[in-house]
Amino acid sequence: MNGEWLIRGRDGRLSVYLTSDDTVLCRAERTRGGPWDPPRTVGGDQTVQPGGAVGQGPDGYAHLASWRPAAAGEAVLVHSTHYRPLLAALDWAPIGHPNKKGDRTGTPAVAVDAQGRAHVFVRNVGTGISMVAQKEKGGWDPWRDLKGQGVQGPPVAVTGESGRVEAYAAVPDAVLYWRQAEPGTIPVREEPLEAVVRPGTLRALATSPEHTTLFFTDDSGDLCAWRAGTKPVPLLPAAGPGPVAAVRCELDGHDCTLLAQRSASGRVAFAAYPTEEEAAGAWWTESGPELPDDAVVALAKDHEDRVVAVILSPSAGRLMVTRRKDEPGLALRAWQEV
Repeated sequence: MNGEWLIRGRDGRLSVYLTSDDTVLCRAERTRGGPWDPPRTVGGDQTVQPGGAVGQGPDGYAHLASWRPAAAGEAVLVHSTHYRPLLAALDWAPIGHPNKKGDRTGTPAVAVDAQGRAHVFVRNVGTGISMVAQKEKGGWDPWRDLKGQGVQGPPVAVTGESGRVEAYAAVPDAVLYWRQAEPGTIPVREEPLEAVVRPGTLRALATSPEHTTLFFTDDSGDLCAWRAGTKPVPLLPAAGPGPVAAVRCELDGHDCTLLAQRSASGRVAFAAYPTEEEAAGAWWTESGPELPDDAVVALAKDHEDRVVAVILSPSAGRLMVTRRKDEPGLALRAWQEV
């Protein structure tokens, strides 16, 4: 799932969203910090294609988007809302196609604004980015072509602390960037970042009331951090392929950004640094067992605001969880399979 697929619901329970064959599944804690329930299908009985996306609003609701096969080899994007982890999600509802009709064009991204309106971004046939957003009183606005060309890999979308939605997409020699001038407006394309970015490595995180930080791996293999209006800062060599997971948390009384990534060795690597102070430096520390190549990691905070890390390996059918201990630094409990 594209986006933050490990979510703390408004009732404090953690849940994960994953794709399996022609469905989206959700696994959730039965009680806060307790055992996990078996997987449950999201969105009713309709089949969907792999490569969905998830985003969460300030109300704690999860919004999901995926492609559903249609007649004659075409596809349509569908949307579902999941209000609480242990309740059934709404059935998939069609939201159209960025080019009115056609086949699947790319993996979507979802962000939810301060009013709880989902914004779905996806590459269009022209290899730019299109967006559709929920209306405040129900229904959906028309699809908007946000322009751009040559988009590679899935876009990422995020809602800043200001409540404004932002989106990023990699092209061969730059990162395209869109941002709402005001909440509820159409995102406007801003000055792009000129950089050679490895497709599929973008991750965005709201890091202050003014800024969102974009993480990506550049062509030299460095994990970089970038905020609009500045130059990208190389943090440290990327631990492995794919995007990093990122979360803000308090470590020893400091506001820190914690990163995690499946490393080249197959284990999970963690790194932390003071938020928006990349010059302070960061280094990787590995944890857990050796994992299959398709394993991915996610980060969140639980009902007690403790950092939680989750490993998902679709090929091995494994879901593993660890939490931060009540100790100084970033001491983690032993990994447990659920």
